[in-house]
Amino acid sequence: MSRQCSRRSFFGSAIRVAAGVGALAVVPVVCSAQMLVYDPSNYAQNVLQAARALEQINNQVTGLQNQAQMLLNQARHLTSLPYSSQQTIQQSFHRTRQLLDQVQRISFDLDQIDRTFSRLYPQTYAGTTSSQQLASDAKERWQTSHAAFQDSLRVQAGVVQSLDTTRGETDTLVAASQAAVGALQAAQAGNQLVALLIRQLADLTAVLAAQARADSLSGARSSASQEQARAQLDRFLTTGQGYQPQPVRMFNQ
Repeated sequence: MSRQCSRRSFFGSAIRVAAGVGALAVVPVVCSAQMLVYDPSNYAQNVLQAARALEQINNQVTGLQNQAQMLLNQARHLTSLPYSSQQTIQQSFHRTRQLLDQVQRISFDLDQIDRTFSRLYPQTYAGTTSSQQLASDAKERWQTSHAAFQDSLRVQAGVVQSLDTTRGETDTLVAASQAAVGALQAAQAGNQLVALLIRQLADLTAVLAAQARADSLSGARSSASQEQARAQLDRFLTTGQGYQPQPVRMFNQ
């Protein structure tokens, strides 16, 4: 019994000693793990890196904002003009063209002009042309000249009537140009103003053409009348019997 007790006490002491040694070995490790080390240079470097990263982010945000603004500006420059005067200008062209196509007797056709002038406005009349034919030609020439002046007035009236429409279109296009949000709208408004100016020049050309047509027909009529008078005088002088005296009874004699 004494031996067993002594053994138990020995082993107990050994265990306690080993536990104490292990505790001494563990204590420094635990203490070293809980220590906080402050390095000023490392901390400053980390702060500088964070500031640089933040600056880069700010630069990227600014770049994205600039790109977005650029895209918005491009979108405004590519925005089409909401108003178009093309239909009104085409209608005016069509109306003026109709007035020119509706001219009476001699139209603006080269073949018809050549045929009519060779028949109605001859350079010379043959001696065999009858007096009835001469009178008929003279009447037709007068009617043609009269109709030409009427046609000229109709074209002028059509152009004058379109002045109000032209003024309205001009005001609208100028207002659209001033309120343009981008380059495309301003360019389109300018192009439509140029088209409106071209239409006005076309109307002026139509008026001048109609008036010149009337003046030309009047001049041709005058020239043909002179030729007719010459032919009638020649006929009177060459084929007539001249004056033959005849007895005349006067005062109931």
